[in-house]
Amino acid sequence: MSAKSHSIEERVIALGGLFLATTQVDQIARNGMVDQADFETSIRSLFIENPEETMDVYGTPRMLNLGLQKLIKHLQGDIKDTEIQVIRYSLALLQLERKLSKAGGKMAKIGEGIEQAQRQVDHFSISHSAVIAKLADIYSEVVSPISPRIIVKGSDGHLQNSENANKIRALLLAGMRAAVLWRQCGGTRWQLLFQRSKYIDCAKNIIRTNIQLH
Repeated sequence: MSAKSHSIEERVIALGGLFLATTQVDQIARNGMVDQADFETSIRSLFIENPEETMDVYGTPRMLNLGLQKLIKHLQGDIKDTEIQVIRYSLALLQLERKLSKAGGKMAKIGEGIEQAQRQVDHFSISHSAVIAKLADIYSEVVSPISPRIIVKGSDGHLQNSENANKIRALLLAGMRAAVLWRQCGGTRWQLLFQRSKYIDCAKNIIRTNIQLH
C-alpha cells in the first residue's frame, strides 16, 4: 500500500504507540514501575499482525493517551530535563528500524520469535513473566547487536533487577513495532520537521475525541 493511501492520523497513532513504549522504558528505569494497562497495551501490539485499522494495533484511543501526550510535548518543545531520555529512545528506535528493515532476515527472525511468544501467551497471559522474558530475548538477540545500541539510563537498583530489565527490552521491542508501523503508514522524519503543527493538532484531536466519548 502506498504512503499516499495513509492518513496523518494513522501516522500519529504509530508515533503515539512509540512514545507510549519509550515513556514506560523511562518510567521503569527511573521508578521501577509502570501502569499495568499501559504496559499490556504496548506488549499486546506485538501480537497484532494484520489489523484492519491502524488503531486496532493499540485497541482504543484511550489506550494511547500517555503516548500522545508525550508526543505533543515533544513536538511543541515543551520537554523537561527528565523527559529527554524518552526522546532519545524514540529517535534511536526510528533509526534502528530503518537499519533492521534493510538487514536481511532480521525482521523475519523477530517475527519467528513473536510466533513462539504467542504460544506462551496462549498458555499464560500477555504480561506473564515467561512471555516478557521471551520478548526480551528477541530484542537482545536481534536488535541489540545493531548500532546504535540503546543505552537506558536510570536508577541502578531498578535497572539491575532482572524482571525490570526484561520489561524494558520487551517495551523497546514494542517501540520497534511502532516504528515499523510508522514507516508502513508513510511516516518520514521530514514530516516531523515540516508538518509539526498538523501532527500536534491531530494528536490533540484524538485525545479530545476520546474525552468526549468517555
